[in-house]
Amino acid sequence: MAKAIGLGGIFFKSRDPAALSAWYAKHLGLPLEDWGGVRFDEDAARPGSTLWAPFAADSGYFAPSTQPYMINFRVDDLAALLAQLHADGVAVDERTDTNELGSFGWIMDPDGTRIELWQPPA
Repeated sequence: MAKAIGLGGIFFKSRDPAALSAWYAKHLGLPLEDWGGVRFDEDAARPGSTLWAPFAADSGYFAPSTQPYMINFRVDDLAALLAQLHADGVAVDERTDTNELGSFGWIMDPDGTRIELWQPPA
């Protein structure tokens, strides 16, 4: 069975993402990258890492969810998991994306939260 294998990231909206990122860098020592978020490298035997990233308050990236956050899970087999979820009646976004960062798909949970599923590149 395809499944989630870890937390891929925490993404949330902010009125001022740059200032909030700077605050976390200053007060918690988060090592900000040029794109404004943080990459936490973990177990080298597992692909991927965990991200922390504020988005602009008016970002449409979480749509159609109206929640101010989105959860990203690392998965072991995106295509199989999306097929399983669709068969189980879960609201699965028809769009997927594959690029140098891996493959992405999206679902909505029962509370209307957009969930991003990420299969890191091999």
